[in-house]
Amino acid sequence: MLCILICLCCMIHHVHKALSKALGFTKERREPDTNLGYVTLSSSRNNRPEGKILETVGVFEAPKQHGKYETGQLFLHSVFGYRGIVLFPWHARLYDRDVTPPTSESKSEPPGTRGSKEVKGKTHTYYQVLIDTRDCPHISQRSQTEAVTFLANHDDSRALYAIPGLDYVSHEDVLPYSSTDQVPIQHELFERFLTFNPSKVPPFVPRDTLRAWQEKNHPWLELSDVHRETTENIRVTVIPFYMGMREAQNSHVYWWRYCIRLENMGNEVVQLRERHWRIFSLSGTLETVRGRGVVGREPVLSKEQPAFQYSSHVSLQAPSGHMWGSYRFERPNGTFFDVRIPPFSLESKKDDTPDGFLPGPFSLA
Repeated sequence: MLCILICLCCMIHHVHKALSKALGFTKERREPDTNLGYVTLSSSRNNRPEGKILETVGVFEAPKQHGKYETGQLFLHSVFGYRGIVLFPWHARLYDRDVTPPTSESKSEPPGTRGSKEVKGKTHTYYQVLIDTRDCPHISQRSQTEAVTFLANHDDSRALYAIPGLDYVSHEDVLPYSSTDQVPIQHELFERFLTFNPSKVPPFVPRDTLRAWQEKNHPWLELSDVHRETTENIRVTVIPFYMGMREAQNSHVYWWRYCIRLENMGNEVVQLRERHWRIFSLSGTLETVRGRGVVGREPVLSKEQPAFQYSSHVSLQAPSGHMWGSYRFERPNGTFFDVRIPPFSLESKKDDTPDGFLPGPFSLA
């Protein structure tokens, strides 16, 4: 049988059509190199490249067209190629500016910012997931979000801390699979959050520690709004997260994290060169931020590697505000074009007080 080799580091989002038809898949390990290398959609081990060993990982399942995936569902990320497991779902509101609402609609959801076109929000499922730590080194060039950051406690000298290998994944990015391995995902929280139960489907069920962690940290984990817009085949998706409030020099400072994915939906190779942000605070201030690239990078988006994802942070001395802006991309011929960043709201939570902040997510007791 002919082997189909797809590089994990070059997986693209439309490959799920081929994957969903596969009866099984294997991970290919190079020796002595520990790189993940390839996913092989075949039961055949013939004609494999010299010096490489095919190692069984699991069997693909049909992606869900309706309903949601349950806690414990193993999956492969259709864009970034990493292995992961679902912890629990989030039901977000997706504001897609690529979809034109019917003119007969009487009232849309609140727009992302003043003066923007109104966009009706649609319910969309995302998942809190654990990433297999073996795969993190292989996605770091295309995803800077393989950790979730939190504000530290008041008595902690650190401003932020991070939980590595924690991510948010859209329903359509999940390529489900099953495995007979009782510990199929390597992550320090896997066995603290999940336990193997062969009588269940999927056979990984939540422990009480996962439920307690979710309940205690719900305000700082919650994903509620997703904003998306496409300009000249470059799709920008923004997800803001409220992180909490701190006191600084007798004033309140409100913090947000925002995750952004850039996707090249076309065939032309482009490179991100500049960012331009406008940040409006409820206090009445308007700040402009310009700079080269993002998070110290100027990523290239190609047909082979169409996506780049990163997270950053913003703080305001007001409980709410808005952000919007643009990215400047360069084409191979040296010309430039601007891509809109969809406007999005920065909203705090009413019950957040300087002394009422919840303990960190590792405080499971």
